Amino acid sequence: MRDLLRLLRLLLPEWKSMLAAAAWGFATVASNVGLLATSAYLIARAAQHPPVLYLMVPIVEVRFFGIARAAFRYLERYFSHDATFRVLERLRVRFYAALEPLAPAGLLDQRGGDLLSRIVGDVETLRDFFLRAVAPPLVAAGVLTAVAVFLGRYNAGLAWAVVAVFGAAGMGVPVAALLASRGVGRKLVRTRARLQAALVDSIQGMADLQAFGQARRQLETVESLSRELEDLQTRTLNVASLSGSLTGLAGNLAAWCVLALAIPLVAQRQLDGVYLAMLMLAASSAFEAVMPLPQALQYLEQSLAAARRLFAVVDRAAAAETSAAQAPPACASPLAAAPRPTRVAPAFRGLQVEGLRFRYTAVGPWVLDGVHLQLPWGGKLAVVGPSGAGKTTLVNLLLRFWDDYEGSIRLDGQAIRSIPPEELRNRMAVVAQNTHLFNATIRENLLLARPGATQAEMEQAAAAAQIDAFVRSLPEGFDTYVGEGGFKLSGGQRQRLAVARALLKDAPLLILDEATAGLDAVTEEQLWTALLRVMEGRTVLAISHRLRGLEVMDQIVVLEQGRVAETGRFEELLRRRGLFWEMWRLEQVALSDSPFQPLPAASAAGSAAEA
Repeated sequence: MRDLLRLLRLLLPEWKSMLAAAAWGFATVASNVGLLATSAYLIARAAQHPPVLYLMVPIVEVRFFGIARAAFRYLERYFSHDATFRVLERLRVRFYAALEPLAPAGLLDQRGGDLLSRIVGDVETLRDFFLRAVAPPLVAAGVLTAVAVFLGRYNAGLAWAVVAVFGAAGMGVPVAALLASRGVGRKLVRTRARLQAALVDSIQGMADLQAFGQARRQLETVESLSRELEDLQTRTLNVASLSGSLTGLAGNLAAWCVLALAIPLVAQRQLDGVYLAMLMLAASSAFEAVMPLPQALQYLEQSLAAARRLFAVVDRAAAAETSAAQAPPACASPLAAAPRPTRVAPAFRGLQVEGLRFRYTAVGPWVLDGVHLQLPWGGKLAVVGPSGAGKTTLVNLLLRFWDDYEGSIRLDGQAIRSIPPEELRNRMAVVAQNTHLFNATIRENLLLARPGATQAEMEQAAAAAQIDAFVRSLPEGFDTYVGEGGFKLSGGQRQRLAVARALLKDAPLLILDEATAGLDAVTEEQLWTALLRVMEGRTVLAISHRLRGLEVMDQIVVLEQGRVAETGRFEELLRRRGLFWEMWRLEQVALSDSPFQPLPAASAAGSAAEA
């Protein structure tokens, strides 16, 4: 009931259009009733051979109802679909607005295909909520009232007979149809979502499925879901066919009831025989309004199932906003309880992290545990460490993808929790390891960073990222399409384009999150050379497990299992012969492509000095 009320509230802004659509729907069925009833009267009256003038009014009525039915049907469709599409538009925007702040923290347990099914399939399912679940009962109620009044003018018994049959067909058949297909609507929505998710997984992972010989197994999964969906749809159609037959039978039964009651009235001269066919067809044609009712409950069940899936995401976003509003202030650390000093020090100009602790679940291990670092404006800071040390998690926290951490993260002395996410992210430009490029042109992918950028600014950013020569070599230049995910570009070209996009954004803080990972040695060397030029005169936070080129950094923070193991400059860390030195030594062995041989201390120190 709660979900039904929420759906009805979505219709409220368009209540005028929907009321008009219901009114025009009533007028359409009423015109059909009037057309058949008037035609029957005209034929019966013409059989009596009256003067032609006596037939002029029914002739005009037949023409009017015939034309009006088509016109009213058009108006009903126009208003109902216009209102429905406006509601769906608001629903899509509302769903996306709720979905966007959840990424990525709130969507870790969601499949991409399932989210696609919600925003496409479930929203499309709700298209039928008003058209086939709400409007038909309103139209049927109006038609029943009008026909009962019309028949009651001639005889009350006729009216009550039609009302009884109409009510039995309008309520009994839909309930029977609902019981016959109980739960099918919910299963239909869920199965459709599972099938769409499986199809998306199949398309995105096609290469891996082929490589590991699992393509056939995935195909069998898709075929199984397809058969299940087909069975549910077949069951729904069978119930709909049976319901339509029962409703048609009820219409014929109503006509026979009118005949059975009206013929004695004609014989007793209580009713003129010329009205007999008119009353019978009026009662029978009124059941056009009953025909959609059996499916109305089925569409209602499907709509509620789709609405629950959409509201689940919307409610999750609302809960996240409430939790964020009730979260402790950004400075909530062990130091927060200490009394404030009388002298207030000036705010640190740059990025400052103090006592940062974070884990993904309440019972999981700490991914970051007591991390401290400072990056002044104009400085260059590198965070290095083995895989799983928490480096990328640190970037995600800086971007406010997660807010439930302990300690504080400040930008220019202001807690980032108090900065709106959009404004905070405008101050940062990120070059990630896995850069997503949209299936659009190079120009459109670059303008994603700054839509108002000029051609000269794009060319300048491309030149700084050393991709300008490649772009100029393309027949269409910046208007060249890169394909889905940028598959028309090599890995190095995609990363250079990502660097150009970050430079075009011209944010105060440039974050390089494993920007050269996954590239071959030659491409990595070329890209890193370009990055070294890009970093000149900029504030840079570089995240990496590779140590090449870090000699230019003002400070290096070494993470190990979420804790700060070492801090210092490149040469200083090598001299300490700690974790950083061990990582550097293993990297040198790997680069030399030679069998492992322990390096003597003197050799290592000398190599460090030369570096």
